[in-house]
Amino acid sequence: MIILKLPREQKTEIMERVVTFFEEERSERIGELGAEQFVDFMLKELGPYIYNQALEDVRKLVTEKMNQIDDELYSLEQPLPKSR
Repeated sequence: MIILKLPREQKTEIMERVVTFFEEERSERIGELGAEQFVDFMLKELGPYIYNQALEDVRKLVTEKMNQIDDELYSLEQPLPKSR
C-alpha cells in the first residue's frame, strides 16, 4: 500500500484547518497532536481512495487525448493513387 506523505508545510496548513473546523463546527478544541493524528488517520484511510480516483481520472484523460492524436494522425494520411 502506498502511504501518502505530504510536505511538512502542507500538513501544517491542513492541521490548522482541522483545528479551526473542530472549533467552529463542533465547538471542540483539539490540540496540534490531535490534529496531526486526525490528518494522519484521514490520509491513511482516504488516501488510497483518492489516489485510485485520481488514477482513473488520468486514465480517462489520457485515453481522450490518445483518441484525439489518433484522429489527427488519420487526418494526415495521404490518399493513395487508385489502381488501374
